[in-house]
Order: sequence, then C-alpha cells, then structure tokens
Amino acid sequence: MSARKPTLFELDDQRPADPGSALPPPEDMPQGQAMQTALVLGRARLPLWARLGWAALAGFVTLAASVAAWDFVTGLVARNAALGWLALGLLALVTLAALIFALREWAGFRRLARIDSLRAEADAARLHPERASSARVMAHLSTLYAQRPDMRWARASLDEHAPDQLDGAGLLDLTEVTLMTPLDDLARREVEAAARQVALLTAMLPLALVDVLAALVTNLRMIRRVAEIYGGRAGTLGSLRLMRGVIAHLLATGAVAVGEDMIGSVASGGIVSKLSRRFGEGIVNGALTARLGIAAIEICRPLPFHALPCPRTGNIMSRALTGLFDKG
Repeated sequence: MSARKPTLFELDDQRPADPGSALPPPEDMPQGQAMQTALVLGRARLPLWARLGWAALAGFVTLAASVAAWDFVTGLVARNAALGWLALGLLALVTLAALIFALREWAGFRRLARIDSLRAEADAARLHPERASSARVMAHLSTLYAQRPDMRWARASLDEHAPDQLDGAGLLDLTEVTLMTPLDDLARREVEAAARQVALLTAMLPLALVDVLAALVTNLRMIRRVAEIYGGRAGTLGSLRLMRGVIAHLLATGAVAVGEDMIGSVASGGIVSKLSRRFGEGIVNGALTARLGIAAIEICRPLPFHALPCPRTGNIMSRALTGLFDKG
C-alpha cells in the first residue's frame, strides 16, 4: 500500500486586514445608551450668561438668607436671651462648616493644579532629557508621596537605584516604573470595579433614567477615586470639574467611538444581547466606563505613559467580567 502524499492548498497572498478598515458594528447591536447619555450630561456646560445669572442668584439667596438669619437671631436675643444665644451658636457652627467646605474645595483645586504642574514638568523633562531636570521631577514626585505609607517601599527603591541612572531619560523611566506601577495597579482595579458595577446596574435596572443616574454616580466616584490614588484628591466641585476634563479628553482623542481595543467588548455585548438585551447593553456600558477610567488615569497620572504601557479597554473588561462571574 503506497503512502499518501500530503495535499497542498494554494492560498492567495493576502495582507492582513487593517483594523481601521473593519466594518462598523451593526446598528442593532447594543450602543451603551446609558453611558452615552451620562457622557452628554457630564460634559454639559452652561453659557457664560447663564453661569453669571446662576452665580448672581446664588449670591442673592446667600445674602438674603444671611440677613434673615441675623435678624432672626438678634430678635430672638431681645425676646429670650437663652434661646437667642443658642441660635447664635448654631449659626456660628453653620458658618464654620461652610468655611471648612470652602477650604476643602480650595485645597482640592490646589492638589489638582499640582498634578497638572508635575505632568507639565515631566513633559518638559522628556523633551529635553537632562539629568538635572529629571532629578527635579523625581524629587517632586517623591515629595508628593512622602506621607503615604503604601509608597514607602517604592520611594526607598527609587532612592537606591537612582544614582545608577546617568542620563535623564533613564532616570525618568526608572521613576515611572518604580513609583507609578503600584499606583497604576490600584487605579486599574478601581476602573475594573466601576466597569463591573455599571454593567451589573445596567443589566438589573429596568428604568432608563435610573441606569443613567447610576452610571453618572459610579463614574464620578471612579474619577474621584483615581485622582485620590495619584495624589490629586478633589472635593465635590473639583470632582465635577475633573469629570468634565476627563470627558473632554475622551472626546478630543476620539476614544468614545468603537476602536480596536473595544471591538471585543462590543462583539461580546452583541452576542450576549441575543440572550438578554439589557445584559448586552451592560457590557457596552461597562466598556465605555473602562474608556472613561483610562482617560481619567491619563489625566490624573503625574507622569505620562512612556516606560509602562497604557491600560486597554479589552484587558480591563476581561478582568472585570472575570471578576463578575467569579463572584457569581
């Protein structure tokens, strides 16, 4: 019996397809409507005349309330001294709480401005990689995290290995790898948790307005937590401003559209939507949350990504969904 010869198949010589030439997803696939609406609401900004009008109204209401409260307290003191002094003490506590809130908001804006200044300094040092400028960036970052116990080992390791780096670019890379690696891990876990939560809430909440509100609150908390991880803890007003900045960065870079790193999530959402439309929407909403979280990391991170890779939506979603099913 003669041995059979292998059969050869001639294939046309085709180059691999360009990911940019891929067809867009079908129109009936989940679009992540809750997150799309949340992004629109998050980037909403009133015109100048409307902001001036609301500021004047807030000032007028505050002035009227202050005068009314003072007249009430002084009148009460005239009628009943004990009750009047009690009302005056309560008014003083309210004023003190307002001042503390204002100071916390001011400190939050200062911290965010410090992160922006450090990133600009790092960009300048990267363009002109002299060791002196890179050493200043390293020193400023080490000072930023000096009060954090979780960064003690990283700072000690950086101080130990920094003298071995004789050029500025190498010192910047060492600083990024040593100081940013633990913070990037924390921020990635925070984004994964937010993406998982948005996916679950979208799948479980039947009302459209409720899931939009849930997505907004979850993403605002995620952005605030990411800022805290990198040392830019913001207050309430600072978090809202930071969210607008993150969404603006997301839109400027075109990251809202379906790209190569999000095709897997959209495809998964389309497959799952055959079984459950809400769960398919949840996966796409979770992917958009991951995109927003990556943009928040890029903005809140004091060093731009260079030596370390930037997180990808597909990787974050795979970990988020794996954690979801592991918990189930």
